[in-house]
Amino acid sequence: MNLRPAHILLIEDEPVTRMTLATYLESFGYRVSECDTAAEAEKLLSEQEADLLIVDINLAGKDGLEITREQRARSEIGIILLSGRTDDVDRIVGLELGADDYVCKPFNRRELLARVKNLLRRTLAMKHLSRRVFLFSGFSFDVPQRSLVGPDGEAIALTRAEFELLRVFVVNPGVVMDRERLTQAITHRNGAAANPRTIDVLVRRLRRKLGDDSRQKRIFSTSHGEGYVFTAMLE
Repeated sequence: MNLRPAHILLIEDEPVTRMTLATYLESFGYRVSECDTAAEAEKLLSEQEADLLIVDINLAGKDGLEITREQRARSEIGIILLSGRTDDVDRIVGLELGADDYVCKPFNRRELLARVKNLLRRTLAMKHLSRRVFLFSGFSFDVPQRSLVGPDGEAIALTRAEFELLRVFVVNPGVVMDRERLTQAITHRNGAAANPRTIDVLVRRLRRKLGDDSRQKRIFSTSHGEGYVFTAMLE
């Protein structure tokens, strides 16, 4: 599966905590960048896109609360604050400034990982839902215009069912979609008599129109006994 790993920016000025947490998150497939100051983090964010910030509140200079306020003013990036303080003041202020979650030190790494997964799931889903044009494998899929253009620049005609099926796939990349869920996404076919096997026919038609080789699938993969997965990389 050729999907970009989520990029987490960890802003923590305590070296052991930073290194331990970065190594732990990387072991689960995340790409982690480490910074120990706001200035270093801002430079990195100007050069690279991040999907999630994990920020220690008690940084020297510009602290985690100020970073949260500034980042929330310019983007909807996921933000988790870390703090060694146990009082409610920083937690409340942090959440009011736009942080999505707040974790007190010392923390359980597995609990933090669960919070990271949940937040990334929400933020990445919202990012995909807000997109208007999806680029993948040389194709351009314009949802509002209901158009699909191939790598050669030629328009590819889609039926209503094919369009709705492709739309639900591109907003859920890498997610196993079972036939029942895909059937419900096809608005004019979701009555009681809808046959989930119709999805198999529609996926075959999309594969043929997109030139997705059945022996070397690069856009749609079959998860046997479960359903289908959109495995193309979104640009």
